[in-house]
Amino acid sequence: MDLIIPSSGLIFWQLIGFLALLFILVKFAWKPILSALEERETSIENALKAAEQAKAEMANLKAENEKLLQEARIERDNILKTANDAAAKMIEDAKQAAATEGAKMIESAKGVIENEKKAALTEVKNQVAQLTLEVTEKLLRKNLATDAAQKALVDDMVKDINLN
Repeated sequence: MDLIIPSSGLIFWQLIGFLALLFILVKFAWKPILSALEERETSIENALKAAEQAKAEMANLKAENEKLLQEARIERDNILKTANDAAAKMIEDAKQAAATEGAKMIESAKGVIENEKKAALTEVKNQVAQLTLEVTEKLLRKNLATDAAQKALVDDMVKDINLN
C-alpha cells in the first residue's frame, strides 16, 4: 500500500518543491510566456486585419480594373466608330470627286469631239466647194469653148431671169 498512498513527508516535500517551482515560474517565466502569447495573439489579429484589408483592397482594385476596362472598351468602340465614319466619309468624298472629275472629263471630251466634228465638216465643205469649183470650171471650159456655146448660155440665163 505504500506505493498507492504516499507518506506525509513525501507529500510535504513535493508540495514545497511544487510551490517553489510555481513561485519561480510565476516570478520569471509566467510574464514572458503571457507576453509571448499576447504578442502572438496580437500578431495573429494584425495579420487577420491586414488580410481583411488586403481582401478589401483587392476587391476595390478589381472593381477599379473592371471600371477601367469598361471605359477602355467604350473608348475603343468610340474610336472604331469614328474611324469607320471617317473612312466612309473619305470613300464617299473620293467617289464624289471621281464622279465630278469624270463628268468634267466627259464634258471636255464632248467639247473636243464637237470641235473636231465642226473642223472636219468645215474641211469637207471646203473640199466639196473646191471640187465643185474645179468640176464647174472644167465643164464651163469644155461647154463654153466656142463663141456659139457662150451666146447660147447667156440667152438661157436671160430667159430664166425673165421667167422669174
